[in-house]
Amino acid sequence: MHTLARKEDPSPALVAPHPAAPSLAVALESGIWPGLVLTAIVAAAAYAVRQLPGGTIFSPMILAIVIGIAFQNIVGTPHKARAGVTFALRRLLRLAIVLLGLQLTTAQVAGVGGTGVAVIALSLVATFLFTTWLGRLLGVDRKLTELIAAGTSICGASAVIAANTVTEAHDEDVAYAVACVTVFGSIAMFVYPLLPGLLALSPHGYGLWAGASIHEIAQVVAAGFQDGRDAGEFATIAKLSRVMLLAPVVITLGLLAARRLRRHGHATRAAKPPMPWFVLGFVAMVGLNSLVSIPQEIKTGIATATTLLLAMALAAMGLETKIDKLRAKGLRPLLLGLAASLFIAGFSLMLVKITT
Repeated sequence: MHTLARKEDPSPALVAPHPAAPSLAVALESGIWPGLVLTAIVAAAAYAVRQLPGGTIFSPMILAIVIGIAFQNIVGTPHKARAGVTFALRRLLRLAIVLLGLQLTTAQVAGVGGTGVAVIALSLVATFLFTTWLGRLLGVDRKLTELIAAGTSICGASAVIAANTVTEAHDEDVAYAVACVTVFGSIAMFVYPLLPGLLALSPHGYGLWAGASIHEIAQVVAAGFQDGRDAGEFATIAKLSRVMLLAPVVITLGLLAARRLRRHGHATRAAKPPMPWFVLGFVAMVGLNSLVSIPQEIKTGIATATTLLLAMALAAMGLETKIDKLRAKGLRPLLLGLAASLFIAGFSLMLVKITT
């Protein structure tokens, strides 16, 4: 009888562990430049596609992973580029997440208000718990479930790849989770602007709802400003406040992973700290941005560099992803992503209607 649970292939030849991220010195000696150049070219192609009519509705990160997957499955990632691709996927990603903290301040969170923060936090926690529960019910692999839960409840692709630093799922799982949050976040971006009048939402209420439930920052901005400037600005601030919760979620996932290792007698394997250094860096950058007045032109440049680094990291993810492995996972993770998206939309809307 067919079982819902995915069976792991025990063959070590087929299930290779993630390559360790090389140190900078080792990486330079082993020749990371071909891979870095390739990921940069893919990222540049993503930015070029955004210049086409309608292309701006997608973030460079999403386009980069799509182009990377296409390149891998049509042309194939050259062997000499592997070291650089791995470096981009691990090191550049962590650096980008640290820099992401410079887009946030504690004052912005205060601007959302205690009630707004409560709506955002409760929606995040409830969605994460619901998604992990439903994932077990559907028989979706635990690691893939955690990635879909993180991407849906926090901030889309950035949360997926940040959570994977402690979840350590296969690259195909990460690509699948990114695809899920991209598809359903994009649908929300088009559907939400049709609903404020029907749902009798004020600009403040609509902005809070969009910021608390739509996946990607770019999608929130696009959907929020469709209802006017006030709604768009508040949606953006609410979304950035939600991004700040990325740190405690990743730390919690790391603690749970370490606990599972100890429970199964693998305490010596828990070499990765449950609080990854880049999370501390992210929090430190939020603090720095809150205490120091950074010139706007510098912040704009850093924000651009952050998006570019994330695009290169996701390009690297695409360059390691094979479509046949994605297809083998079936439709259940996609159904999980749909259910999680509907849940966060409905649950957060209920809280917004109650509190505003």
